[in-house]
Amino acid sequence: MKVHVLRLAPGDDLRAVLEVTFADLSRTQGISAACIVSAVGSLSNAVLRYAARSEGSDIGGPLELLMLSGTLGLDGAHLHASLADGHGTVKGGHLMPGCIVRTTAEVVIALLPGWEFRRELDQATGYNELTARPSPAPPAKGSESQE
Repeated sequence: MKVHVLRLAPGDDLRAVLEVTFADLSRTQGISAACIVSAVGSLSNAVLRYAARSEGSDIGGPLELLMLSGTLGLDGAHLHASLADGHGTVKGGHLMPGCIVRTTAEVVIALLPGWEFRRELDQATGYNELTARPSPAPPAKGSESQE
């Protein structure tokens, strides 16, 4: 396992930065699977989608990012967050676009070489669910396709 550490700046969209960062790591390092190991910070605004809801809910800040977990794969991210407001009230749900960093967000991402995360339709749930499998081995150095 390798790690990649990010420190996001005020105004960054947390989800967008994670998705762009994963796409860059996939392109430059051949990574096809990653997960969030740790994340803390503050948000000026957040959008969470609650269980069994189809749309996100705006949550005004300032907010503390208490926890972020989830997977990053070739077909997108599946992220959940817990946030606390100024009274200590905690809300949690699916992290959506629109979670804007207030002062900072510190995120540690575990890169999982040798694995591939995909999202495929699960007939039992009706949703695109995680499938994890060993990633295809890269071609040996010096070998070329004869096609």
